[in-house]
Amino acid sequence: MVAEYLANFAGVLAVATLQHRLIAIHRAHIDAGHPSPIMGHIVKRTMQGIRRTLGTKQRQVTALVKDDLLEMLFHTDQQLPLKAARDKALLLIGFAGAFRRSELVALRYEDIVNYDNGLELLLRRSKTDQEGVGRTVFIPYARGNRCPVKALLTWLELAEITAGPLFRPINRHDQVVGNKALTPQSVALIVKASVRMMAGNDAARSVAGHSLRAGYCTEAATVGLQPYQIREQTGHRSDVTLARYIRPVAKRKIPSLL
Repeated sequence: MVAEYLANFAGVLAVATLQHRLIAIHRAHIDAGHPSPIMGHIVKRTMQGIRRTLGTKQRQVTALVKDDLLEMLFHTDQQLPLKAARDKALLLIGFAGAFRRSELVALRYEDIVNYDNGLELLLRRSKTDQEGVGRTVFIPYARGNRCPVKALLTWLELAEITAGPLFRPINRHDQVVGNKALTPQSVALIVKASVRMMAGNDAARSVAGHSLRAGYCTEAATVGLQPYQIREQTGHRSDVTLARYIRPVAKRKIPSLL
């Protein structure tokens, strides 16, 4: 049954998605005290054939580096005042903190600690911290209107937010809607909308909420930060994932031998 499921959805779902579902089926059986069907020979051979046929390379969104971000901010500022302030703060904090979209919408006013040279945000839970140990991310002040700290404080003042989620929905009348946080999908839509204003529909299709995090990693590698320094901001536990961003940057720095 599992092998038939894999065969039916091969080419419909990503190889990584199929793999994740196999893991879920495996854990469900083991937790219930049953033998796992995932260990069966036919299931393993079916998945092996799918990998060979379709490949295992995952789709990577376009990384939004500093120059992209600055151009996006120019277009973001053309919106209604409250929406412009929120989107600007979200884009800058998302980039400067290298946050995943789920982490970004989980940030709360109570998690902010102000310092003379920036602010610290408490990230209570993340993709790699399901038990809620938590970690802090420091956002330093930057120059001029590109400063993520000033952008966030401006948004909080305009929206009169003194407790609860930092980033919230705004209606078409440029009013904050309720006290609930944006959804992770909303972050992706805001990023896409900002890129669409800057470069059109085709460019918007290649970006997502993860583009801000990918952009930070790429920009940090480009300016020469060491992997351990980047991991301090991103929360990655190893250099393996970072290598996806750093290796392409390193390749582009290879000099010509001609």
